[in-house]
Amino acid sequence: MDAPCGLPEKNKYTVRQGSPSLRGATWDGRGVNFSLFSAHATKVEVCLFDAAGTREVARIVLPEYTDEVWHGYIPDLGPSTVYGYRVHGPYAPEAGHRFNQHKLLLDPYARAHVGELTWDPAIFGYTVGADAGDLSFDERDSAPFVPKCVVIDPDFDWQGEGNRRPVPWDRTILYEMHVRGYTKLHPGVDAHQRGTFAGLGTATVVDYIKALGVTSVELLPVHTFLDDMHLVARGGTNYWGYNSIGFFAPDPRYASDRANCLREFKEMVARFHDAGLEVILDVVYNHTAEGGESGPTLSFRGIDNASYYRLLPDEPRLYINDTGTGNTVNLNHPRVIQMVIDSLRYWVTETHVDGFRFDLGTILARAPNGFDYHGGFLKVCGQDPVLQSVKLIAEPWDVGPGGYQVGAFPPGWAEWNDQFRDTVRGFWKGDVAPAALAPRLCASADLFNPRDRQPWASINFVTAHDGFTLNDLVSYGEKHNEANGEGNNDGSSDNRSWNGGVEGPTDDPVIVAFRERQMRNMLATLLFSQGTPMLLAGDECARTQQGNNNAYCQDNLVSWIDWDVTASGQAMIRFAQRLTAVRERFPVLRRDRFLTGLSSESFGLKDVTWIGASGDELRVEDWSDGGLRCFGMLLDGHARQPVDESGESASLLLVLNARHDDVAFTLPPHPGGRGWSILVDTANVAHENVARDFSRAIVPFDTAYAVSARSLLLFALFDA
Repeated sequence: MDAPCGLPEKNKYTVRQGSPSLRGATWDGRGVNFSLFSAHATKVEVCLFDAAGTREVARIVLPEYTDEVWHGYIPDLGPSTVYGYRVHGPYAPEAGHRFNQHKLLLDPYARAHVGELTWDPAIFGYTVGADAGDLSFDERDSAPFVPKCVVIDPDFDWQGEGNRRPVPWDRTILYEMHVRGYTKLHPGVDAHQRGTFAGLGTATVVDYIKALGVTSVELLPVHTFLDDMHLVARGGTNYWGYNSIGFFAPDPRYASDRANCLREFKEMVARFHDAGLEVILDVVYNHTAEGGESGPTLSFRGIDNASYYRLLPDEPRLYINDTGTGNTVNLNHPRVIQMVIDSLRYWVTETHVDGFRFDLGTILARAPNGFDYHGGFLKVCGQDPVLQSVKLIAEPWDVGPGGYQVGAFPPGWAEWNDQFRDTVRGFWKGDVAPAALAPRLCASADLFNPRDRQPWASINFVTAHDGFTLNDLVSYGEKHNEANGEGNNDGSSDNRSWNGGVEGPTDDPVIVAFRERQMRNMLATLLFSQGTPMLLAGDECARTQQGNNNAYCQDNLVSWIDWDVTASGQAMIRFAQRLTAVRERFPVLRRDRFLTGLSSESFGLKDVTWIGASGDELRVEDWSDGGLRCFGMLLDGHARQPVDESGESASLLLVLNARHDDVAFTLPPHPGGRGWSILVDTANVAHENVARDFSRAIVPFDTAYAVSARSLLLFALFDA
């Protein structure tokens, strides 16, 4: 019998008591400590495998049980040891228990994985097809069909990391991307590294992202995830990765060197940090890949189903499904909260990531009586010194009762603001009035100002991975998801999109010009609004998904970014760079306090004044004028003190015209200046470049400036 990699050449192992506090499989240089929480198990076995994970070579009972934690220590084991668990206990689904010792289980704390999942009937705890359904009991061994866990060596030299500083929230520009799709077609990445962590950390890629002017990449899920059975059956994959099965390990599919996946991930993070860029992870703690009662037994279900999942109180055979995926992780259980917090701390302390975006974040604070922002998980996050040092971003909704909670998270949290998305789309389409847009331009104080939160709490976005790309938003009036194999019934039908007169690609120069301007309008609105902007990767070069607004299963050209960028796409990149440079140059665009529209006692100036086309301040009754489609937003830089940045006192005038015709907009006079200088005009981008020389010809006060139809302009006050 060949010994597995990292195991001594013998079949019997000494087992010591070990420690219950070192959760998972922890190597200390002399051996490995195994520790697994299960409140209802009767016995736990560690199964050791050969290096490939194909053959079990030893089965060892954990000897100790302390505070509902099974543990033991095996000397002489080391890194690269492949293992899994078999957990004994009652198989009583009607009581919430689904133990089955015939099923090999993944360690919830595993730092690495090897092997693939095969959708075989043996991976289910019950006998598939039996008359009793999930109440039946299956005795087949699942080990040949499931991935295994790997003991890791955590050592890594983080040279230079001691001098790293987080990007302040007011300077943050998020850039949402997919590890695989971003570099799969990138010509500057070696072929064997495309679509991997190593590919994303390539100097050419990092330099491009840095030059774009964003500060923080937000990676779609990288935790080990599984492909759903129905997707595999039709040749698809769970491309987005929102189907986690391990919260401590990067998915080996994203590694060019699978055996060193964790090290490769750390190297990627280090390269981003070298460039001054942050790495934020999209994390999925709301559900797991095991699904509902008819799903497979792969990890949590077989370890302690009644503890890890929320079950129906009156019928614990069934799962509460507030996620829409079949199960809901039980964040009301102290050990489950501990696991999630341990996971978050691990990614911060061991891999140096800079924050997290929580998928279906409402689940994290969902108590039996509904959403509770005083819930245990949010309390722990607010008190934990490690997590207080990083960015925490919630997707503030789920599909359960009362699941929509935008603005309800506590101070210290930022939230995706879908109301910004919908309002900006609607305004430029012509369906939404300025009165609805104005609060969104001001970081949605109506949603986020309570409890003294700051404008950065509003994560503003127009597009994200879920929905149309920016190009498709202006090119398609309807979704086109036929390639997903669900009869075009998946994905939202409420897109607030407008194709300009032709569905899909067109050579009509008028429509093409209109679409490009609309893209610029929405990008500029995003970057010039108060709050934290988030760009979808590829929008800056007008990437298309061919009208697919739910490309979750499209691991192909639909989702991958095409880096053979057209001339118009290159122009869009330059325009995006211009916008990020303007935002960085003028702090009045990224204030740390909400705008009030009230005169300051010290200076007698309003921080924001709303201007009509006549050049006069809009009155209350003007906002209800159904014909109002062009207006200005005057930001007074002098209304904020202290002055601590270059450009801090600059005043800006943002003019938005959603009308179908040109508007003569009278540029208002302003104290301390003698005219306005154009910084950005979405209708005339020929002069735009990335240079930080923001000087422009002066337009005198009271000039009736011709604002083109469906365009946005930004002016800076030219001081006297």
